[in-house]
Amino acid sequence: MAAKKQIENFEKSSENSQNSLSSALNNKKSNQPKHSAKKTETYEKQEKPEQSYGQKQTTKTEQKEDFIPLSVPKEVVEQLKPIKDKLVKFQKTITEKFDKYIMGIALLPPPLPPLKNLPPDILAQEQKRYDQEKDKYHTLVLIDDTEPTRMSKLELKDKLTAIMDKSAIEIDQKIYPQPLLLTELWQNCYDGKYDLLKLIGMSAPIYDTGMLGAVRIAEMHKNMVLKKFEKYIVTYVLAGSLVQGRATKESDIDVFIVIDDTDVKKMSRTELRDKLRAIILGMGAEAGELTGIRNKINIQPYILTDFWDMIRESNPVIFTFLRDGVPFHDRGIFMPWKQLLKMGKIKPSTEAIDIFMSSGEQTLNKVKLRLRDIGVEDFFWGIHTPTQAALMLYGVAPPAPKETCGVLRDLFVKKEKLLEEDYVKILENVIQVRKDIEHGTKKEITGKEIDQLLADSEKYMKRLKKLFTQIEKIKEEESMLHIYDTMQTMLRDVLKVEGVDRAAEGELAHVFEEELISTGKVPAKYLRTLHDLLKAKADSDKGKLGKTEIDQVRKQANELIRYLVDYTQRKRVRAFERSKIKVKHGNKYGEIVLLGDSAFIITDMDAKERVVEEAPVKEDGSFGTAKKIKPEEFEEAMTKLSPRKVTLTSNLFESITKIFGKDCEVLY
Repeated sequence: MAAKKQIENFEKSSENSQNSLSSALNNKKSNQPKHSAKKTETYEKQEKPEQSYGQKQTTKTEQKEDFIPLSVPKEVVEQLKPIKDKLVKFQKTITEKFDKYIMGIALLPPPLPPLKNLPPDILAQEQKRYDQEKDKYHTLVLIDDTEPTRMSKLELKDKLTAIMDKSAIEIDQKIYPQPLLLTELWQNCYDGKYDLLKLIGMSAPIYDTGMLGAVRIAEMHKNMVLKKFEKYIVTYVLAGSLVQGRATKESDIDVFIVIDDTDVKKMSRTELRDKLRAIILGMGAEAGELTGIRNKINIQPYILTDFWDMIRESNPVIFTFLRDGVPFHDRGIFMPWKQLLKMGKIKPSTEAIDIFMSSGEQTLNKVKLRLRDIGVEDFFWGIHTPTQAALMLYGVAPPAPKETCGVLRDLFVKKEKLLEEDYVKILENVIQVRKDIEHGTKKEITGKEIDQLLADSEKYMKRLKKLFTQIEKIKEEESMLHIYDTMQTMLRDVLKVEGVDRAAEGELAHVFEEELISTGKVPAKYLRTLHDLLKAKADSDKGKLGKTEIDQVRKQANELIRYLVDYTQRKRVRAFERSKIKVKHGNKYGEIVLLGDSAFIITDMDAKERVVEEAPVKEDGSFGTAKKIKPEEFEEAMTKLSPRKVTLTSNLFESITKIFGKDCEVLY
């Protein structure tokens, strides 16, 4: 039939939308196969196989102990349950004997009664055959005959059939083995006979090395595609390792689909190709869900015009496709192509030979470029960045690449003596290789050099991990010492504001308890925290403290230090308030702050630039001669000198009147 006639209504959006490829593409209605819930005692002939038995395939190493019908009527399910154990026993028996040859075992649907319109003599024969076989358990045994043997295929089949029949009778006389050679199945497909595919699609797998599952999912997917695109499917072909005799239980399921696009006018071929691919790939996932087969189905949809170009260009994919592919549906195109290939009529063109020859050179050049990229970037960043991380962990800002080796050597080889010189040389070599390639002094890098760089880099990274551990150990010790020193300083500060100027290091905890804990000024829990910190410091000195314990100690120390800082600040604020004398003179306000043995005088608190003077405080409470000081000196005095409580005496008051005048008013 001519392509134009096949899709004569292509440009029309008619009620019969499935007569047009574009309508099929734009049809939003789901074409997912529906599961029948109708009561039936036989498997009706269907245009597509429905999901049958078993949610997963069984491999040679996995005996299927149970198979549960998923989509057949409940009545049929109940009929099948009693024969489960018998079929599994039959499967085990023959796989033990012929494991090398058995590719799959499946329960087939029962035979259909003969058609009533047959000639009387043929109808009588078919009715007799039907009556004999209708109650039997028709069991397909798929046999791998791809490996050459001394006997003919017919002899092999007869021999296996005789042994299987005997084994079946011993288990149950109703078990009816139906051996099928793989080459027989493929030959039926070559001859355009697809009934066996339909039977396998509707079968219940009992044992499967992968081939039955591939046929079932491909048959399901094929029927979904045919329903969607009707007569536009030129050919649907199973290919890949499965049909080459190299299948394993994990093998992908490769299918090729060619769709006639010769009359496409409403859209570009690129748009058509993309739409077809999206729809058909979606159907592949759908078929996997319906059949319960999890092997990946690789679908390669082609439009006919592209496929013909690939044949003319002698694309290697096409050679493999035609040589090994098995048609599951064909409109009389695939098999002629296959025969033409066998006859040597499909030959590579001169242009194709030139293209493939040049592509080899291009590929090798790409390999060289990739090797250069590995040498320039991958090894450099692979060990340089972690090296900078080690320096950062130590407390050094990450240096520039040209400085990294020098800093690494100075810190870890010479100063800390944590790293051997050989490892610095490895980093230097990697950096030098990168530099040489970038500057063009080194044009290429060999695989041998890559291997050496890889070995050196792995050795370097292994050592760098150890260096990280060493640095962390140092930092842990430093961290514990820092926590201890900070805590000691804070204890001295808080005791100082309480009037205790001196206390030996070993006595600090005892004095802290007497002055602050016993008097109720500080909660008792902080004494326990202090003892825990002192114990942790002792354990750290003995090397008994790990990172987790140090983190816990740091949390406790921070809580204690925060409390002591707040306590000290509150005390200082109160002490400073008691050390101040505020004075009003005229329209101005002044202030005197007594710190240690000095009085710091500010005559105008509201001035833009405050003038501060310092005068010594005499024993009788009066002030000596004042001198001007910088504001920074006053700030420093406030942090270092202790506030002095103000006691108003006649000598002090006399000094105040000399500074601010007799009419001043003391606001203290």
